[in-house]
Amino acid sequence: MNFQSKNVFGESLQNCSTDPVTGYYRNGCCDSGEDDRGDHMVCAIMTEEFLEFSKAKGNDLSTPMPQFNFPGLKPGDKWCLCAARWKEAYNEGMAPLVVLEATNELTLEVVSMEVLLEYAYKEGRKTE
Repeated sequence: MNFQSKNVFGESLQNCSTDPVTGYYRNGCCDSGEDDRGDHMVCAIMTEEFLEFSKAKGNDLSTPMPQFNFPGLKPGDKWCLCAARWKEAYNEGMAPLVVLEATNELTLEVVSMEVLLEYAYKEGRKTE
């Protein structure tokens, strides 16, 4: 697939992570399409707190699943999260920081720019 996705600033969507490889399409970017029912569009930096939150909600992102070529995530990893799950974590005070340049502009249909800016990752800012 050839995506020309934009980030929340209306610029070309930047890579989120290739180690581990993220994105619904496993292309390293938070691209989304009609077949991505979860809207994996938020490039977030994992924290222990968020990984535990996600596991408690039924989505264990920390346990490796080799049968799906999934290494399991650890704090500090970047991962394309479902926009609704990130918003849920935000509402419960558990949201991880977000890499805005790598977060799909369609996220703005779910989360306001004001909130995303509050959680924007900046070089040197602690992620936990």
